[in-house]
Amino acid sequence: MSMRIAPASGHSSLHSHLTAKSAGAPSAPGLHDTLRAGVGPTTHGSSETLQLDSTHPLESRLAQWTATQDSLKLEGLRRTFGMAEPIRRGMELKITRDGEWRPLVLGGGQPSVHEDILAGRDTGCTWEDVFQGTEMRGVQGFHEEVESKVRMGQHHKKDDSSHMKDKQIKVRDDDLGK
Repeated sequence: MSMRIAPASGHSSLHSHLTAKSAGAPSAPGLHDTLRAGVGPTTHGSSETLQLDSTHPLESRLAQWTATQDSLKLEGLRRTFGMAEPIRRGMELKITRDGEWRPLVLGGGQPSVHEDILAGRDTGCTWEDVFQGTEMRGVQGFHEEVESKVRMGQHHKKDDSSHMKDKQIKVRDDDLGK
């Protein structure tokens, strides 16, 4: 692991709107078909999965900033306290992320206070804390979401299907003369 402070520059200087799989627009081979493929340019790389490049090099670095800072912090802990400390912190974060469910009305899908404390982001207020981009989205009501999570109000299709299988077996036995 490296002790990188800032994310690596992953911004490509070469762009092509055409993927290796597509020849372009059907009417004009070699030209990018915006309606079918989208607007964003793709990076050239040896990997099979092509990722969209951001429009500015700084934007791609900012998207990787927290991941780079977290890996730097864990690498420092590993070098200071040994392998057990980053593993323990990773397990605590995973338990905190997986162990809690909140409806979307109450901020579900966002990091919880416990996760922010364990990650060391509890003292700051960033742009993403205030504006999540979901202000204009219609959110399912609290009761509807809880009912769908615990499967209330749904018919038990398993019971109906087993009842139908019994009827089918009985009809087949009658056809055979049993």
